[in-house]
Amino acid sequence: MNQGKIRRLKRIFRDDNRTVVVPMDHGVSIGPVKGIENMQGIVTSLLKGGADALVLHKGIAGLVDNGKAGLIVHLSAISNLTPNCQNKVQVCTVQEAVRLGADAVSVHVNIGAQDECNMLTILGKVAQECEQYGMPLLAMMYPRGPKIPNEHESVAVAHAARIGAELGADIIKTNYTGNIVSFKQVVEGCPVPVIIAGGPKTDTAQQLLQVVYDSVEAGGAGLSIGRNVFQHKNPTLMVKALVSIVHDGASVEQALKISGENR
Repeated sequence: MNQGKIRRLKRIFRDDNRTVVVPMDHGVSIGPVKGIENMQGIVTSLLKGGADALVLHKGIAGLVDNGKAGLIVHLSAISNLTPNCQNKVQVCTVQEAVRLGADAVSVHVNIGAQDECNMLTILGKVAQECEQYGMPLLAMMYPRGPKIPNEHESVAVAHAARIGAELGADIIKTNYTGNIVSFKQVVEGCPVPVIIAGGPKTDTAQQLLQVVYDSVEAGGAGLSIGRNVFQHKNPTLMVKALVSIVHDGASVEQALKISGENR
């Protein structure tokens, strides 16, 4: 790995080789939903909680102050208003991300989708450019398509994660598989760090914190969770709770108290 990538990755991962990332690229896919109406306001709250990095689209990245948190510029986009919302297209280049001062870029690929071939082509091209610029690449790899009845099934998740690493990603974001044993297989089958996605907002904070705890126990390198953080009643406390598990070895019960939740 070249020195540019090594230096930038140190601004995303702490010394324990784990990270707490909060993605806020949702304004393109689902609009200005609750929690991200005021982007500088929510970014400031997340920084107070100790978030290690943020995922933002280029326009927002140019408008907000991300403090000491790592900046990951998202290169993929599609809205949920289109008939084919699984086909993520490229809307930003690595060069643009460099000019914005990014510490990494991210690409979204839906493995099994009708347009998987187009998304893999983008991933391969971006990976090549990342090598040229010394830019770390986060690949969001999700098994989604007509041949995939369960997006959290371990074989499909492991396959999606491995594809991202095979094509040059430095970090993989993917679905949690539901238990420690099966997610450990995903981690062991992927030669680069694996972090979990948050998905739709969970029913309880305890449910989310348990998933994070179990993923770390399985060897995961942390998380990239959006709605369950920025839509929490107190995003600062929720980030602190996640940090306590990922970096400080806290139990679910300890983290739950930090989050301000009763259950």
